[in-house]
Amino acid sequence: MDETRPSAAPGARNLITDVPGLKVGQAEDARARTGVTVILPDDRAVCAVDVRGGAPGTRETDALAPENLVDAVDAVVLSGGSVYGLAAADGVVGWLGARGRGYGLAVGSDVPPSPVVPAAILFDMANGGDKAWGEAPPHRELGRAAVAAAAEDVRLGTAGAGYGAMAGALKGGVGSASIVTADGYTVGALVAVNCWGSAVAPGGRTFWAAPYEIGGEFGGLGAAGLWGPPDDWGLAKAPGALRNTTIACVATDAALTPAQAKRLAVMAQDGLSRAIRPVHAPFDGDVVFAMTTGAQPLAEPANYLLARLGALAADCLARAVARGLYEATPWPGTDVRCWRDLPG
Repeated sequence: MDETRPSAAPGARNLITDVPGLKVGQAEDARARTGVTVILPDDRAVCAVDVRGGAPGTRETDALAPENLVDAVDAVVLSGGSVYGLAAADGVVGWLGARGRGYGLAVGSDVPPSPVVPAAILFDMANGGDKAWGEAPPHRELGRAAVAAAAEDVRLGTAGAGYGAMAGALKGGVGSASIVTADGYTVGALVAVNCWGSAVAPGGRTFWAAPYEIGGEFGGLGAAGLWGPPDDWGLAKAPGALRNTTIACVATDAALTPAQAKRLAVMAQDGLSRAIRPVHAPFDGDVVFAMTTGAQPLAEPANYLLARLGALAADCLARAVARGLYEATPWPGTDVRCWRDLPG
């Protein structure tokens, strides 16, 4: 072991909520086969975003640029529903504003605060659910229900924003993972996996993320089954299936500036590259948010620590992708193919 690198282990829950000061809420509409996941900090949190997919659907991401006015957010929303799912953030904004949470534009008056709630969506519209909602899509109410349910426990698999997701040819879902370093920093990731590419190597059950697995958290199969022949993507979606996107949030308790949080988000995107093949395609909308609760001062040398945190965030995100598929179950009354159905 390289003794210059401190050891690290998953947190008590192996969830993004191992980062102190974070909760997660989720809600689903089983009939419509869609859902919403909300990452809710106890206090306003510095946040950044990195967009790599060619077909993203987002809200409030321009506000996160480090040169802009707003330097913290009140929540982050991940939602199914394609463009309709962006309304989930409306429900979260209303819930937060009613409780006096948000950016104060007119402090001391009766003008309500303005909650800052960035959001990203994935496409789950063609999964067989009832989308005949007319002028009343369910996502605003799902957003309100999800934020109201925020807690430290997080349901994985067919839940929240991953309820309607498909990951390549397999059922997708919500995954999460965490790591705590020997010097006291916590990093976590949460992802809704709805990718065009495959999270599993061709010809077997081995997750691309296998080298990063800790403690058998997604089956303990090891990496012996990894191989990637050119132009063979195994259980990816069919070429014409332009209905995709993986959306995620990584978090840490290290006190980062908006620019440092942006670098964390950029580095964390590599976790998707480690866990999904191919990824960031023209018809994926891959988005990764990075949030910090700021409880731990950033030790010097700061850039070295930031590099460590970014590498750990990428590892956590890769593990979270595999956990999302590993925990996925069919929708009630269906036989949609899941990872657990693969032979071997």
